Amino acid sequence: MALIKSISGIRGTIGGKTGDNLTPLDIVKFTAAFGTLLLNERGAGKNTSPAKIVVGRDGRISGGMVKDLVISTLTALGINVIDVDYSTTPTVEMAVVFEDAAGGIILTASHNPKEWNALKLLNSKGEFINADEGAQVLEIAAKEDFIFASVEKLGSVTNDNTSLHKHIDAVVNYDLVDVAAIKKAKFKIVVDAVNSTGAIAVPALLKALGVKDIELLNGEVNGRFAHNPEPLPEHLNQLSQEVVKQNASLGIAVDPDVDRLCFVCEDGSMFGEEYTLVAVADYVLSKRKGNTVSNMSSTRALRDVTEKHGGKYYPSAVGEVNVVTKMKAVNAVIGGEGNGGIIVPDLHYGRDALIGIALFLTHLAQDKKSIRQLRNTYPHYFISKNKITLEDSVDVKKVFEKIKVKYKNQPINAEDGLKIEFDTDWVHLRTSNTEPIIRIYAESNFETTAENIARKLMKDIKEVM
Repeated sequence: MALIKSISGIRGTIGGKTGDNLTPLDIVKFTAAFGTLLLNERGAGKNTSPAKIVVGRDGRISGGMVKDLVISTLTALGINVIDVDYSTTPTVEMAVVFEDAAGGIILTASHNPKEWNALKLLNSKGEFINADEGAQVLEIAAKEDFIFASVEKLGSVTNDNTSLHKHIDAVVNYDLVDVAAIKKAKFKIVVDAVNSTGAIAVPALLKALGVKDIELLNGEVNGRFAHNPEPLPEHLNQLSQEVVKQNASLGIAVDPDVDRLCFVCEDGSMFGEEYTLVAVADYVLSKRKGNTVSNMSSTRALRDVTEKHGGKYYPSAVGEVNVVTKMKAVNAVIGGEGNGGIIVPDLHYGRDALIGIALFLTHLAQDKKSIRQLRNTYPHYFISKNKITLEDSVDVKKVFEKIKVKYKNQPINAEDGLKIEFDTDWVHLRTSNTEPIIRIYAESNFETTAENIARKLMKDIKEVM
């Protein structure tokens, strides 16, 4: 069905033909390429101690099979493996640092359906590898340029079940998390764990934060997702209905690898995944002055909140690695993406739903507001999300150049496609990394205006093409 080879990892559907899907041979080849990259880097740095790599997985059906292949390949290269098994993406990121490992591999296809899986690749800082390293992995794999260890030098496997506890301890002890206030608020929370490792991680975190009244939906970790696993409003009807039925304070939804986060208000309405970062940033900036970053397809509301607190907002290209790079460059105190991804840099540079939950509940508890009341304190912007399918003959660069000329009197950011501003409204045009399409996102404080802006640019693009 599909095999997508990108600089940040390898994603594909399980089964089928080698090279077209994520088959066992593809898993072994790309794992060996990544392991070889890390061994080459250590050799160049004259580090002769055995290399360690942390491996963890979400709850997918194929997870056990993929993990066995990955671990066997790494040990065959002479690499020692720390197997954290069922885990979350941010937990594995932190475990790389806890274990002083050379890197990590997270086995998750994030919000993709159950037939997908992926190898997400981390460096020694527990951060996604950069473009240059990713290109090297693809080159090594293409050439099959790896040498396996002799029998006397095979790597070892250590099973570790402490990483999630360490991650939760770090969240609970983070200086802006107020456990006493959360406990005093006596929240009743419904959690939709979508049959993955959020069913393990989120309730454990909530209990550590002093939340006693927890209702868990889709809590069996079997990878047979009860609904589309992307935490979008149209997929959260069950959670919304259960929040109202249980007379709960709020609902929490995460994706299968627990790096995206969104909330449901007490009346069953959506808080809005775009506003997860806005609310958390509002709280952090009220305690700690500084700058913020989100990708340029995210809501303007983060800029509004940042400027309210005296900070400066910076946009980045789409993609977590790009957000992290910009956060480091501008010394941001909080950042992330409008898909519900929170990055708290002094905890770690990765999207993390667990720290997001802890900071959001602290904000809610200290303000003594309902979640609906909190949402009403933020601007009401609307984002219209659209796409145009591309023919093979289309030169997107030329298309964007002509659009840029047409709107030359408007502020334009060309760092990632084109972002054109119209006072407080904007439109972002960019090609997809995984599909032959142009994405067209437009935002305004009026839904019809956002849709009209998007339609106008879609018409302009089609005319140019």
